[in-house]
Amino acid sequence: MSEDQINELQNIIGYHFKNPNLLKKALTHSSYANEIDPSLKNNERLEFLGDAVLELCISEELFNRYPNSREGGLTNVRSHLVNEQSLANLARELHLQDFIFLGKGEECQGGRDRNAILCDAFESIFGAIFLDGGYTQAKNLVNQMFAPLWPKKISQPVKKDFKSRLQEVSQSRFKERPCYNLQNSSGPEHAKTYTIELRLPNGKHFQAHASSVKKAEQLAAKEALESFKETVHSEDSC
Repeated sequence: MSEDQINELQNIIGYHFKNPNLLKKALTHSSYANEIDPSLKNNERLEFLGDAVLELCISEELFNRYPNSREGGLTNVRSHLVNEQSLANLARELHLQDFIFLGKGEECQGGRDRNAILCDAFESIFGAIFLDGGYTQAKNLVNQMFAPLWPKKISQPVKKDFKSRLQEVSQSRFKERPCYNLQNSSGPEHAKTYTIELRLPNGKHFQAHASSVKKAEQLAAKEALESFKETVHSEDSC
């Protein structure tokens, strides 16, 4: 990436890096690092960090913006804002697809327009901004980019997603949250399958497989919720 391209993207993002190499790393897909330049580090670690940064920034803004909203409503809106489709759309608004480093195979498979790759790049950039400029810089940019997406008001969800429901059940029963861990990923870059292990505070664990980490987490949470129903039915029959 040339200096002119770096400056162009930084102007688009609205943030200029003290360490531009962080921006380059945020845009380096694993396929490029594996096929083109093995000496480069890909953006997977920055994506992990950026996912947490975005969730915290969004959570804080929702907490402050809607002081009368309950947890369920806030969680529902956050899930709507911080998901693969939403973040991929924001990545397209920034034209990130023009700057991502992709391997030849992924390029031929149309990876430059894949939601998962765009979402990962968007999260990675916020991981890089957090490392380069700190939380306040990241939060200010989140507030700017998400400004058109904040709802006028938050209604309580009629039906919560499985992760949100499981968190409430787990905290009610065990006073702790469930823990999600990525066990492995397999398959070609354009069609990976992710395996998530969910561990409850009581020691029980569940596994699920899906085309994205978030989908696998939801499936594992669904299975865990169903196990609670089975436990209740078993106790009732005794």
